[in-house]
Formats: sequence, structure tokens, C-alpha cells
Amino acid sequence: MRDLVRVYDAFLSLMALIAAATLVWLMVSVVVSVLMRNLGLQPFAWLFTSAEYGLLYMTMLGAPWLVREKGHVHIELVTAALPPRVRRVVSRAVAAGCVVISLILAWYGLQLFLTNIERNDFDVRAYYYPRWLLTITFPIAFSFMAVEFARFVFGPELMHSGEAGIHE
Repeated sequence: MRDLVRVYDAFLSLMALIAAATLVWLMVSVVVSVLMRNLGLQPFAWLFTSAEYGLLYMTMLGAPWLVREKGHVHIELVTAALPPRVRRVVSRAVAAGCVVISLILAWYGLQLFLTNIERNDFDVRAYYYPRWLLTITFPIAFSFMAVEFARFVFGPELMHSGEAGIHE
């Protein structure tokens, strides 16, 4: 079991690393595009398209790591005012709701992915790109987010610290 957890953690970290590299690519692609326009050149069509795809990959691949690091935006105004015992119940209930929503989105993402494969769909812009390469990120990312939210439901750590405004 310990080896499985280690592999899972490594895969989650790899997804976050790919998301970070994609962010760097987005910066480079925007700078190159702006430079080309300022030099009177037409930017490459694939440059814009790859940036669009990068936004999706960066978001989906980085989201599970953000859940683990409590990096998503959430407002603790209410939970900070609650007594510790009630805060634990509310925090775990919110995390459980997030698990359910993530699993629903993973299921529908899987259905979309399978439909794209079945129909042999392509995204046609600067180049032909199999649409399943885009939609495969949905079931993967939302499944991993469900696991990470479940850690807040069943694990010792809470999603909400109860320290609203202290660390901002």
C-alpha cells in the first residue's frame, strides 16, 4: 500500500510539474507572439493554438496538487467564526461535497473522452489535434481531485484552518 501511495504522490507531483512547465510555455508563447507582431510579422498559427491548449492542460493538471496544498480560493469568514468542533464538521462536509462534485465531473469527463474516441473527433485549427487528447484530462484531474478532497474528509487535516485573514 505504501508503494501505491508513493506512486500516486509522484504522479500528482508530475502533473503539477507539467502544469508549471505549461505556464512557462504560455509566457514564452505570448512574448514571442507580441514580439512578432511588433516586428510586423504574422505570429505562427500553432503558437496561439498551443497556448489555448496549454491553458486547459495547466488548469486540469495543476488542480489536484492545488487541492492538496489548499491552494484553491476559499473564504474562511464563516468557518473562522465557528467553534472548533463545528468547524471540523462543516469543513469535512464541504470536503465531502467537493468529493461528490469531483466524481460527477470525472464521470461526465470520462463519457466525453469516450465519445471523442468513438467519433474520432479532431480539433481543427492550426493543425489536426485528436480531441480525446484534450478531454482525457477531465476524468484524470477530477478523479485525483476527488481523492485529494477525500483526504480532508477522512484524514487528520482539515480544509479550513479557521484563521481567516491571519496569513493574507
